[in-house]
Amino acid sequence: MAREKQPEAEAEGTPERSYREQLDFLNPIAQPLASRKLTRKLYKCIRKAAKHKQIRRGVKEVQKFINKGEKGITVLAGDTLPIDVYCHIPIMCEDRSLPYAYVPSKSDLGAAAGSKRPTCVIMIKPHEEYQGTYDECLEEVAALPLPL
Repeated sequence: MAREKQPEAEAEGTPERSYREQLDFLNPIAQPLASRKLTRKLYKCIRKAAKHKQIRRGVKEVQKFINKGEKGITVLAGDTLPIDVYCHIPIMCEDRSLPYAYVPSKSDLGAAAGSKRPTCVIMIKPHEEYQGTYDECLEEVAALPLPL
């Protein structure tokens, strides 16, 4: 009976949080963090890549394709806990000169990929259908300062 009286936002999952509110839940290793504008561009690029089946989703799959030498932009969620799950991915990207960036929310990252499940890491592969958006994101992510 009490369940019926919940607001609609809570009934379908967690309520939408702004970029500022999401920053409160970041873990300590979330560097370099994408700005609000770059985060939107990355989500847009992920949506386009998902349409063309040009994404790798999840730690295991992304790790496998980084090891195989696949190129792309790696996008990590900054609110993933425990950080041990994916803390090795940025090091692998740096070793292979792959650009990577953190975005604040794993649920938004999963939603951008067209999934109902949150995901902590996605690799966007280049494709001619969205090359302009991809190149723009690649340039901005590569310009982000790497942590020491």
